[in-house]
Amino acid sequence: MAIMEAGVECLERTTQVATSPRSEREVLAATRPFTIENRWRSWWCLATTSVMMTGILVIAAMAPWWPARLACSILGALVMVRVFIIYHDFMHGSLLRNSVLAKILLHAYGYLILAPPRSWRMSHNFHHSIVGKVLVLNSGSYPIMTREMWKNSTFVERLRYIISRSPLIILFAYPMVFAWSLTIEPMIDHPRKLWDSIFAVIAHGALIAGLWWWGGPSMAIFAFIVPVAMAATIGAYFFYAQHNYPGMEILKTDEWTNYRASLRTSSFLKLGRIMRWFTGDIGYHHVHHLNLAIPFYRLSEAMAAIPELQHPISTTLRPRDVLACLRLKLWDEGARNMIRFRDAH
Repeated sequence: MAIMEAGVECLERTTQVATSPRSEREVLAATRPFTIENRWRSWWCLATTSVMMTGILVIAAMAPWWPARLACSILGALVMVRVFIIYHDFMHGSLLRNSVLAKILLHAYGYLILAPPRSWRMSHNFHHSIVGKVLVLNSGSYPIMTREMWKNSTFVERLRYIISRSPLIILFAYPMVFAWSLTIEPMIDHPRKLWDSIFAVIAHGALIAGLWWWGGPSMAIFAFIVPVAMAATIGAYFFYAQHNYPGMEILKTDEWTNYRASLRTSSFLKLGRIMRWFTGDIGYHHVHHLNLAIPFYRLSEAMAAIPELQHPISTTLRPRDVLACLRLKLWDEGARNMIRFRDAH
């Protein structure tokens, strides 16, 4: 009987240890096996997606009927989003690291779509370091004011904040986010450090001018301007919804850690299989923020294998969920949730 009781007690202790919460460091360690890149798969994703994007945009440029050209523009925009995710991961060093060929191809893509590598790296790395914090400056992310800050702000400060969080910024992300915030403004502020922004402006303008000269305005519009504009809007909304959604939290300075910011201020955007392909699984955003060295094609694998990552707050592309995200404007420190402007009073 004593032996049986000792066995039961030992089993209970083992079960308790097995089910006890893991530390943040242990969960992060559990993600490291998924940072191992499949080099062949990375090249396959880059090659097939690039060829597909190029082929679709060539049809958009040459098709004899404008409905076909518009359809190819829309499809091309979606594929451009996937290429951007590959560019995004390359800039993080999570795939094709140290490849000169990949650097040439993907940096060229960054220049052409007005996401110059130097400016993008500085802005996006800053975003990862401040996500989940109050941020008044529109740098690397959509700014977030607290309710109290809003009450004490001036008319000009409120106007700037309203504009920076307006859905129009997302809709016109091509000129407002990519052209201005990512390229022109950084070039003005740091001309020596971000010299490649000048090259991006020249390359982008030269491509539009070349298409216009070769095939007229319709070629430039359908083969490049419309796809880039649509891809920019899609990307801007995804970036917004991944950190501005019902249930998100803003963390105090003394409680902020990368782990908490990843799981409490980054959403899981539920998408169908087709949209997951077009968006490179960036909807698994909480996983990406926890360990940015994980290639995009292993994010879902990591979530499925690590229990701590399987219960994030999620959102979707359903109209009501999109509207719910867009309505969120201010952080209420007392209620600990995001509220609308009209709720601030």
